[in-house]
Amino acid sequence: MGQESVVEGVARSVDHGNGAPATGDTVQIGIAVDIPEPWGSALTRRRLAAGDPNTVPAHVTLLGPTEIPVAALSLVERHLTRVAAAHLPFTLHLRGTGTFRPVTQVVFVAVAAGISECELLAAAINAAPQLHRELRFPYHPHVTVAQDVAPEALDKAYEDLADFSAMFEVESFTLFSHSGQTRWQPRREFRLGG
Repeated sequence: MGQESVVEGVARSVDHGNGAPATGDTVQIGIAVDIPEPWGSALTRRRLAAGDPNTVPAHVTLLGPTEIPVAALSLVERHLTRVAAAHLPFTLHLRGTGTFRPVTQVVFVAVAAGISECELLAAAINAAPQLHRELRFPYHPHVTVAQDVAPEALDKAYEDLADFSAMFEVESFTLFSHSGQTRWQPRREFRLGG
């Protein structure tokens, strides 16, 4: 996972406001719904084709990069276990494209169904004192397919995926961590409905 990719243009700030990776006794975490195959790798390849150097697999962010004390990881994982148990699996339908331009240079595949479920999950995750932060923009679930690339590449991604459609069941979300020395790594999967 690229450092900024967990949430892209929606909420880039971390607790310390600088997007810096983990240092000393802290670690950056992010929480996301992975996009399954065959759509996940296709969207990831499309992002690379746009010239976006971010090689993170396609995902819908639930919590963007957030720096926490390493000692708080067990508390966070207990919180995420409770959140997952309290939410049932749901259908996610990705359809068509959207953009955050001109505010941020992002093109994404839109979430057509499952929006409220993603919003409820994101709000419940953000409710933990260790994870709560003010967002620069309202939460908007999406799958980024091009970010901070040439305008022509953004336009092409927008047009190429205009007819994209995928529908699948979301049965879990994943906690990722970033030590500052390595790329984003999956740490633990949390099954919805317990």
